[in-house]
Amino acid sequence: MASGFFALFDDISVLMDDIAVMTKVAGKKTAGVLGDDLAVNANKASGFASSRELPVLWEITKGSFVNKLIILPIVFALNYYLPQVIIPILIIGGLYLSYEGVEKIYEWIFHKQDIKKNKDLVEKTKEEILKEEKKKIKSAIITDFILSLEIVIVALGTVLKEPFLVQIVTVTIIAILATIGVYGLVALIVRLDDIGIYIFEHSQSTFSKKFGSFLVSLLPKIVKSLSIIGTFAMLLVAGSIFLHNIHLLHENLKFLPTFMLELVIGFVTGMIILLMVKILTRVFKSN
Repeated sequence: MASGFFALFDDISVLMDDIAVMTKVAGKKTAGVLGDDLAVNANKASGFASSRELPVLWEITKGSFVNKLIILPIVFALNYYLPQVIIPILIIGGLYLSYEGVEKIYEWIFHKQDIKKNKDLVEKTKEEILKEEKKKIKSAIITDFILSLEIVIVALGTVLKEPFLVQIVTVTIIAILATIGVYGLVALIVRLDDIGIYIFEHSQSTFSKKFGSFLVSLLPKIVKSLSIIGTFAMLLVAGSIFLHNIHLLHENLKFLPTFMLELVIGFVTGMIILLMVKILTRVFKSN
């Protein structure tokens, strides 16, 4: 009887070691996607009133956890029973990301004055602000769903040869750490000005006060940079999905640098979708 318990503990120990090793491997493989995830979500979580930043970010974080709760069992089940449908689902997500990225660029180029006028308008009512918040939160959660899907699939790809239990535990750990890590850093970024003010007001030395002022002045620059980086990150993620999962692209475009190739593929795909959306919108409006 005792030997049976020791054998069980030994099996559990081996399993935990396997999970620890594979989690480390999967973490390295998903690092690039997590970097893009951070840029995109920091961009999505910025631009709100200071008092609303953390509540909005918390809503997006909860949405991200719900996304993981939906994605993980579906991906595990599909990978077990219908592995051939995972790639098409991922490609559909890539189409959405490429469209959203190109649409932002389109707005910057052709509607820059409209955006500026909207910012210069009189203060919005509380109802209008909350309505706009809900719209942005919904958009952020949809984008997070696609990025989460890619993170889960990339992580799963590193443990496909492992036992099914190791796959489940490893990918689940990566998914949870991704959410905590990304949104924890986003929270730090969006509250950087408050940290700077606190340092400025509670410090005695000149250097500390200057550092606090520097952090306050740094936040708008970071937010603006993340807006640009986040947009291009969406195109890169989309391009990466297409490049690595569409055999025709992967085989015939090897001669170009990967970074440039992913960006171009993401951008061109987004342009085609945006053009189709514009044409369909005009057709429906004319009828």
